Amino acid sequence: MGFLHVRNFAANSGRNRERRLFLLLRVRLRTCQFSAASSFIVESGKGTSEDFYATHFSYVHELLKLCAERRLPIQGKACHAQILLMGLQKDTSTSNILINMYSKCGLVDFARKVFDEMPNRNLVSWSTMIGSLTQNGEENQALGLLVQMKREGIPFSEFTISSVLCACAAKCALYECQLLHAFAIKAAMNLNVFVATALLDVYAKCGLMNDAARVFESMPERSAVTWSSMAAGYVQNELYEEALALFRKAQGIGLRQDQFFMSSLVCACARLAAMIEGNQVNALLSKSGFCSNIFVASSLIDMYAKCGGIEEAYKVFRDVEERNVVLWNAMISGLSRHARSLEVMILFEKMQQMGLSPNDVTFVSVLSACGHMGLVEKGQKYFDLMIKEHHLSPNVLHYSCMVDTLSRAGQTFKAYDLMSNMAFNATASMWGSLLASCRTHGNLELAEVAARNLFEIEPHNAGNYLLLSNMYAAHGKWDEVAKARKLLKESDVKKERGKSWIEIKDKVHSFMVGERNHPKISEIYSKLNELIEELQKLGYKAETEHDLHQVGESRKQVLLRHHSEKLALTMGLLFLSPNAPIRIMKNLRICGDCHSFMKLASRFVRRDVIVRDTNRFHHFKNGSCSCGDFW
Repeated sequence: MGFLHVRNFAANSGRNRERRLFLLLRVRLRTCQFSAASSFIVESGKGTSEDFYATHFSYVHELLKLCAERRLPIQGKACHAQILLMGLQKDTSTSNILINMYSKCGLVDFARKVFDEMPNRNLVSWSTMIGSLTQNGEENQALGLLVQMKREGIPFSEFTISSVLCACAAKCALYECQLLHAFAIKAAMNLNVFVATALLDVYAKCGLMNDAARVFESMPERSAVTWSSMAAGYVQNELYEEALALFRKAQGIGLRQDQFFMSSLVCACARLAAMIEGNQVNALLSKSGFCSNIFVASSLIDMYAKCGGIEEAYKVFRDVEERNVVLWNAMISGLSRHARSLEVMILFEKMQQMGLSPNDVTFVSVLSACGHMGLVEKGQKYFDLMIKEHHLSPNVLHYSCMVDTLSRAGQTFKAYDLMSNMAFNATASMWGSLLASCRTHGNLELAEVAARNLFEIEPHNAGNYLLLSNMYAAHGKWDEVAKARKLLKESDVKKERGKSWIEIKDKVHSFMVGERNHPKISEIYSKLNELIEELQKLGYKAETEHDLHQVGESRKQVLLRHHSEKLALTMGLLFLSPNAPIRIMKNLRICGDCHSFMKLASRFVRRDVIVRDTNRFHHFKNGSCSCGDFW
């Protein structure tokens, strides 16, 4: 096998071509018979030495490209050695290919050495070197090279600037981004669609959404990538309402959104529980055919589940023909969040019947479902199944589910033993579950242990101090109450304020406890007072033990009366159509008083009320809750 066959090898394609090229590389580079091969070609009358060098030139380029594609630095260096031997390093295109090969192999210093030693460089040389630096996280060097290009009067394109900006976005290099922004303005490229899109992407990833929005608004034209980057920036910075406003703006100009833009919107709808907007996004996804994508379908299932539409989530799941583990996990997780424990178990079995093995994510959802319904034996069964049959090592989330299951069932000492024997430290979530269980079941001794650990892990959580203080008060330990209250003051902690929101006619309305700023607040309070009077006739009485503020009994009753979820419920009663379910989202766990209030309200007004708190969904209907008062 020799160089006489090179032209035939080069004509081949696919894996066979690559395999033969590598075989030839090994043979030729081991023997280094270049001179002999050249002499043989000339002496045999088969060609000239120029033919040999032309063939070798093409051959080396093919091999370098292959080394770059396959990330083979050793073979690439061997090719480089032969290039030096043949004197081909002065050729600009060969050096460009070498820079690219070293870059793809992560050897940026070798790429820079080739670049610095080039006698002649073209725009491709500069762009390739800058691309090499940005791809390997050397955005400062890339920026310096860009400045050098400007000084030497070498023309550069918008792609050169945008490639450096992309590297800045990956590292959130704000200072470099601002320099590049100024550089782009000076070069009159700041309004170019590629440069401006890269700029707003950097600002968004650095958390400067006002700057990103200014760049976006200043653009004379925007690509689909521009809109997607802006939407993703809003979602990444938890500006979900702004993301939905952007969606409405895109609809207004008739923009056809891509799947990346739509994915960001699905996430925004899920976080805001914006069911109406979610339905619109779903309709557009269905129309464009994106719903057949498993990952898009999984996002839709998650969105509907988080919006309280578990039936809608199941419809998306049912309509997907080919389901993978990600899709099954999304559906099982949604059912678990809605306390549909029996359906979780049924789907878990069906998943295995379809030949799919559950993974650690699946078991988190299944164990969580058991915990929410107090199914201790079932939870232990699945925990053992995960280890013994599926050979999965339980992580902190699985243990957290088991601790929660035992704590909710009142088995506080078993929960504490499990935490003590884990291979890792207990989390705040575990200690919180234990503390809440101790309060419910009156275990003051273990409550003190849980509280001490919580004070260390999350010292700024006021709820832990107040919960322990109230437990001391319930046991008549007033000296300990005073100490806990003093510790609370000295710690300078703040309790997170309750917030609830409800979507009505494409708009999300938010309420804080004791809200005064909503434009309809007077009407809401009047209607709420009427509702409370009616519910009192049915036996409702404010459960002040659920209020942890340091105030008197009468003040506690006022605070409970004006809890954010009660205000959101009243808003729904006033402005939603009579037959529509009332969906309320909350940033904290629903308190016991509001839970009792919602049960009675659902019976009195004959409406389905769905409340999502930090733990789960509560479906209130005809005076009862889906959680069975176990949450």
